[in-house]
Formats: sequence, structure tokens, C-alpha cells
Amino acid sequence: METLETNRLILRQYTENDFAAVHSYANFRENLIYMLWGPNTENQTHEFIKREISKLHENPRKEYNFAIVLKDTESLIGGCGITIYNTCGELGWILHRDYWKQGYGTEMGAALLKLGFEGLNLRRIIATCDAENYGSYRVMEKIGMRREGLFIEARPANKLSNKKYGDELAYAILKSEWET
Repeated sequence: METLETNRLILRQYTENDFAAVHSYANFRENLIYMLWGPNTENQTHEFIKREISKLHENPRKEYNFAIVLKDTESLIGGCGITIYNTCGELGWILHRDYWKQGYGTEMGAALLKLGFEGLNLRRIIATCDAENYGSYRVMEKIGMRREGLFIEARPANKLSNKKYGDELAYAILKSEWET
């Protein structure tokens, strides 16, 4: 489970050599406007990578986080993962702005669902995003997740935003729904 592959992507573990690519999206304003974190300092990006590498030795693992890499160029274009809570999982991701609207999010999301349902035997997977984050909620819809709720002022807005709070969308899919 260290690596997942799709038609155009390799989802692999982070390495110390990923700093420049990770930092390029982790401190880029347009990438972070809807995120609950960021922008990262260089030290925060180094700490993130170090933490991800150390998680590989946890047993049992509660998080599976991956660097998203293009197969054809080996360029790291984002990160994604699934966090486990009992028999449920929660998806999360970020793609560098230069790779939006090219279907990479849908490919990555479908691979995470397959990992969750087939590899980790989860029964339910959820994902949330800022209600204004059209790209993220479209990925959720394209991979078969259904909208379960809109929560008003439910999340703190990123410090790059002009708002104090953001509305949150919640999506989910059951294993039985994914199998049909």
C-alpha cells in the first residue's frame, strides 16, 4: 500500500527530496485560500515532510498520505490522503494550481476510494471543503460522493481570506454505493 497508480498518476510516500515541490503549493496563495492551514514557512514544510516519513512506521496506521506525481514527467503536483476513524475514512487533498481542471483530482479521488473500500475495508468515506471551493466539491461529485450537508460558518477561514469563517460542504459515500 506504499504506492497507488492511476492512468496518469503515481500516489507515493513523501521523501526528503520533495521539499521544493511541496513548498511550491504549500505557500502559494491561490492554492490555499480554502485550506484550513497555510501558507507554510519553509520550516513548516520541512516539518510536514518529516512527519509524513515518520508515519510510515506507525502500526496500526491511521493516516495514509501520498505525494501526487505525474507518471510521464515524475513531477510532484500535490498531496492527498485518507484518515481512518474506526470503519470510516476521511479524504483530503491539494493540487498545485497549475494542474487544476485537468482531471487529476478525479483520478486521485477515485484511487483513494478504492484504497479505502478495497484495501482498508472501510464502510463509509467522507470529505469536506469550503462551500466556495468549486474544484473540490466537483471532484467529490465526480467520484460518486453525495452531498450530505451545508454547514454555515462552520470552519475558520484561511488567514489569506477576507472572511473570519467559511461555510462547509460535507460529502460521503458508503461502500455499498461505491460497489454499485
